[in-house]
Amino acid sequence: MPIYFDNAATSHPKPPAVVEAVKQALTEYNANPGRSGHSAALRAARVVLDTREKLAALIGAADAMRVIHCFNCTDALNLAIKGRLRAGDHVIATALEHNAVLRVLGTLAARGRISYTLIDPRPDGFVDPADLRAAATGSTALIVCTHASNVTGAIQPVAAIGQVAREIGVRYLIDGAQALGAIPVNVNALGCDLYAFPGHKALLGPQGTGGLYISPDISLLPVREGGTGTESANPLQPAEPPERFEAGTVNLPGIAGLGAGVQYVSENLARIMMHERELTTALVEGLSRLPGVKVYSPDQEAGRAGIACFNVGDLSSAQVADALARRGIAVRGGLHCAPGAHRFLGTLDRGAVRASVGYANTFEEVERFLAAVRNIAHQ
Repeated sequence: MPIYFDNAATSHPKPPAVVEAVKQALTEYNANPGRSGHSAALRAARVVLDTREKLAALIGAADAMRVIHCFNCTDALNLAIKGRLRAGDHVIATALEHNAVLRVLGTLAARGRISYTLIDPRPDGFVDPADLRAAATGSTALIVCTHASNVTGAIQPVAAIGQVAREIGVRYLIDGAQALGAIPVNVNALGCDLYAFPGHKALLGPQGTGGLYISPDISLLPVREGGTGTESANPLQPAEPPERFEAGTVNLPGIAGLGAGVQYVSENLARIMMHERELTTALVEGLSRLPGVKVYSPDQEAGRAGIACFNVGDLSSAQVADALARRGIAVRGGLHCAPGAHRFLGTLDRGAVRASVGYANTFEEVERFLAAVRNIAHQ
């Protein structure tokens, strides 16, 4: 049987309820939510709202209307960053960020609109909140931090960073791409103003889904305008969320599937978290014992998401990933769209191999994977 250890890219398999929800949306009420008053359109609108409410409950948001449906986490991050920043603003981010953050900041800086500072992690792979405080200037308008590194899995001290952001009066955005659905998230406890997340990873929904939580005391400009089904005579985008940020037809089948995924995760989060933590520990410890294998993920179990990052001897990450693929094991080699993280690890030249677990993986698969890596290392 094939082994799928690429859940950090997209989760597989999806729970049967997710597949069924997508099917029902396409076959039973395939209408445009919020655009018409017939029964199918009303049912579609209820499903969109229901998913929004489930997401709000999962992250501890009091107002579900502050949870915006996006097309993916990248879309959510674009909305959060571009919708918040103004000309002359300064941003503090970490060197661990995904290109979904780095390229947005880089493009805005190249156009002369903003400046930004990237903070390197400590040698252990975790960012020191004091370093972010020290980087703040009078024009700092936003702090951005990944909740968990998509390269090493290192869970960052996001709550402590939130405390720093509040103390210095700077808005705070968390990229939850590798966290929401895998570990508990409460936006109030984290002290964030904005929390971006994908639907297709640990939330177990379809691709083409994601979202952004927007705190009630922060304002954003929309990054796209268009039809919402409300205030149609108004030449401007509606002022209130979620319609302010959801121009055009939403991804109804995807959102229906996401709702089923969120339901599954909400009912099983403690079990999922413990299972994935134990699997990852088995991976990291097993890889660490193999001669010629270097592991980059944190040693401490509670400090990492479900990712084991490593290299084998002098082989490139592509060579190892291809060798595993020929053995029926799906992993991801390369730079993982996070060049700063690889620069920090010293792997910018050859990348690294990322094995990422999900709720459906087993310890037997871990053993088969370790045997395959051992075989590759001995060749």
